[in-house]
Amino acid sequence: MEHKPYAIVIGLDCITGLQTARILAKRGVPVIGIARDLDHYCCQTNACVQKYAADAKTEGFIELLVSLGPSFAQKPVLVPCTDMSVLLISRYRGWLSKWYRFGLPDEQVVETLLDKIAFYTYAAQAGLPIPATFFLRSRADAEQAAGSLSYPCILKPPMKSPKWEANTNKKVFKLESREEFLACYDRCKDWADILMVQDWIEGPEANLYSFNGYFDAQSQPLVTFIARKIRQWPPETGTSCLGEEVRNDEVLEASISLFRNARFQGLGYVEMKRDERTGRHYIIEPNIGRPTGRSAIAEFGGVELVYTMYCDLTGLPLPENRVQQYRGTKWIYLRRDLQSAYYYWRKGQLSLGGWLRSIWGIRQDAVFSWTDLRPFLADFGGSTLTALAGGRRKRWTANASAGGSEVNPLLRESKY
Repeated sequence: MEHKPYAIVIGLDCITGLQTARILAKRGVPVIGIARDLDHYCCQTNACVQKYAADAKTEGFIELLVSLGPSFAQKPVLVPCTDMSVLLISRYRGWLSKWYRFGLPDEQVVETLLDKIAFYTYAAQAGLPIPATFFLRSRADAEQAAGSLSYPCILKPPMKSPKWEANTNKKVFKLESREEFLACYDRCKDWADILMVQDWIEGPEANLYSFNGYFDAQSQPLVTFIARKIRQWPPETGTSCLGEEVRNDEVLEASISLFRNARFQGLGYVEMKRDERTGRHYIIEPNIGRPTGRSAIAEFGGVELVYTMYCDLTGLPLPENRVQQYRGTKWIYLRRDLQSAYYYWRKGQLSLGGWLRSIWGIRQDAVFSWTDLRPFLADFGGSTLTALAGGRRKRWTANASAGGSEVNPLLRESKY
């Protein structure tokens, strides 16, 4: 019997890649992983039948895909897990569509929704709820924005480029005053061609809601799921480390409307925040064409988000579980949540009992799996050794390379 088409997870060396590989493997899909760093703890997963080394944020993985394309009997499904890999797949779709399937809208839609400058310009013209936003191309732009902003504010790039990530692991900077904002701009201005600054939306992390969905070629939502953050790391401006599914029809309707009006196809994500002062919800950012860290909460809430995408693209029957039942499912990345909880405990804002109550009913950890323990052990073990070594990074490897000459990273392959 012929097996299902491969799914190729691009960016296996991140939480999103690990979760996506596991979700698809559990549904009988053979998974191939691509990662820049095959020694990364997420790459120690047993969910992949093959793994290749190539940078998911450069054309390197495009070259790898083109070289592999003719070897597949059926067109694999590409599942990018970073914004840059989505953008590159879109730009090289003419080459890739001969051998692969992927769920993306027209190239212009991808460019508009991925690039924050293009998106916020589009959103302002369309009357979508966004915070006050300024684009900074020069020091003069920054000085002009400084006089119009409310404080605190946040400074970030339109897209996290390799240059930005080479200088900081922060997604955004939260800045409390005009002086702090201008000083941060001066420090970061060379990390991106353009920066953007926005008013901070007041409210706790629990006011951050997310929409995850998959839209077919007619821009119809085949599956939707709403969740919210409970905690994140780093606090206030980081990534979710504890979340739960909730009902928020305003976020649901606004997100569906955004993607339908954009004639969108594929996986779509929107983060919105409810302003504590007014109760109004504002769009913080969309992510498109890929799963996100919080996509997995849908799967554990009984909604088959990623597998719906796979089935739609391969022509297989859609899974039955595509309607959110609002069971209160929770998701955690334990190591990061311990860091976040400790931060709030030290500030006197979280007790041990409060933390235990917040994680009660957890159904899934981002990294831990009884059937796939190596990523969890490498993550916790590597972090512990790093702390003990005073910040020196420990590289974890599942299979050490033996001897010999250096291998072209595009051709380096690890079979499991």
